[in-house]
Amino acid sequence: MSEGARRRVVVTGMGAVTPLGNDVAKTWEGLLAGRSGIRTIQAFDPGRVPSRVGGEVVDFDASGVLDRKDLRRTDRYIQFGLVVSRQAMDQAGLPQRVEDELAERTGVILGTGLGGVLTLFDNVMTYMERGPDRIGPFMIPMGIPNVGAGQVAISFGPLGPNFTTVSACATGGHAIGEAFETIRRSDADVMIAGGSEAGFHESLVGGFCAMKALSTHYNDTPEAASRPFDKGRDGFVFAEGAAAVVLEELDHALARGAEPLAELIGYGATADASHITLPAPGGIGAVRAARRALEKAGIEATEIEHVNAHATSTPEGDRAELQAIRTIFGDHAEKVAITANKSMIGHTLGAAGAIEAVATIMAIRSGCVPPTINLTDPDEAAAGLDLTPGRASSRNITTALSNSFGFGGQNAALIFRRWND
Repeated sequence: MSEGARRRVVVTGMGAVTPLGNDVAKTWEGLLAGRSGIRTIQAFDPGRVPSRVGGEVVDFDASGVLDRKDLRRTDRYIQFGLVVSRQAMDQAGLPQRVEDELAERTGVILGTGLGGVLTLFDNVMTYMERGPDRIGPFMIPMGIPNVGAGQVAISFGPLGPNFTTVSACATGGHAIGEAFETIRRSDADVMIAGGSEAGFHESLVGGFCAMKALSTHYNDTPEAASRPFDKGRDGFVFAEGAAAVVLEELDHALARGAEPLAELIGYGATADASHITLPAPGGIGAVRAARRALEKAGIEATEIEHVNAHATSTPEGDRAELQAIRTIFGDHAEKVAITANKSMIGHTLGAAGAIEAVATIMAIRSGCVPPTINLTDPDEAAAGLDLTPGRASSRNITTALSNSFGFGGQNAALIFRRWND
C-alpha cells in the first residue's frame, strides 16, 4: 500500500447554514426535533409557479466575513460558502488567515450546482431592459461557479488545491470525497470542503416545475410538502443552504491539538449512464458507489449502522434508493437506521451532500438519528426497513453511510466512522 493510501483523514471542523438555522447547533437541534424549515416562498411572489413552497435561509448575516462594500459584490451562494467555511475553520482551531507552510498545505473544494444564478439572472434582465453597456462589472466574478472556492482562499489564505465540483445534487458529496482523496494522496494536509446553493428565483423554480420535479400538492401545508419514502410524495421541495467541513490528515490534526470529530474512511463515485433525470433501474449506480466506498474503507456492509439517505421525495428516486439499500445490505438492511433530512430541510441541490455529511457526523457523535417526518404511509418498497418515522431514535452508531445522487446519473457515497484513537 502506498504512503498516500495509508494517510488517515479526520474531520476537525464543521459549519452549516440551512432553513433550520444558521449554524450546525441550530440545524442539528431542528433536525432532532423533527421541525420543518419549509414555508411559503418569500424570496419572490410565487403566485405564477405551480410549486409555492421552499426551504429558505432566514436571518442570514454575512457581515462577519465581508465588509459592506464586498457584501454588494458577492453573490448569496458565495456568502453562504464563506460563512460555513469560517464556522468550520473556527471549530477546527484554524487561524483567521492561514499562512506559511500551513497555507501551502491547505486547499478548498467548495461545490455548487448552480453558482451565482441570482446575479446572472439580474444582469440578464438588465441587459434585456437597458442594453449590454448597463451590465454590472461584477456579473462574471459573482456568477461563475468556481469563485465561491476562490473567495474562501482569498478571504482565509489557503494556497493549496482550489476548485469547484458541479454535479447537481451529488455536488457536496463529491466535494468532500475529492478533498478526502486530495489528502490521501498527500497533495494537502488540510482541506475545506462542502457545498453552497442559493437559487431562489422564479425562473428556476418554474424550470424545475416544468420538468415535473417539484412538489405541487401541498402549497397550503408547506411543512407537509417534503415527504421522502411516503406514498403521498409528489416531488422535491426547492431549498437553499450550505455546509462545509475541515478535513485533515490525522497526524497533522493531532500535532495541532485539534479534536477529531469523526474519521472519513470511504468514498465512492460512479455514473448511472442511464437517464438524464431518473436513477438507473434498481438504483444500481448508488449500489456501485457504496460498494466502492466500502472497499476503500476496508469494511463489510454489515458494519454500517446508519444511512443518511439522499431521499428527495420524488416517486422514482426514493424507490430506487430503497432498492439500492436492500441490495447493498441484504439481510442487514432491516438493522440499519435510515433517515431523510430533506423531509425537514428540503432539497438544497449542490449543498445537500455537505449538509447531510454534517448531519451524519452529528448522528455518530450524539448517538441519535434524526427522524424522517411526514412519513405517514410508507411506500411498499420500504417494508421492514427502519426509516426513523416521526421522531428521533437513540442509536449507538460507529459507522455510517451518506448518499448523494444527481441529475445526469452522478452518485457519491461517503462513509464516516466514530473517532477512536
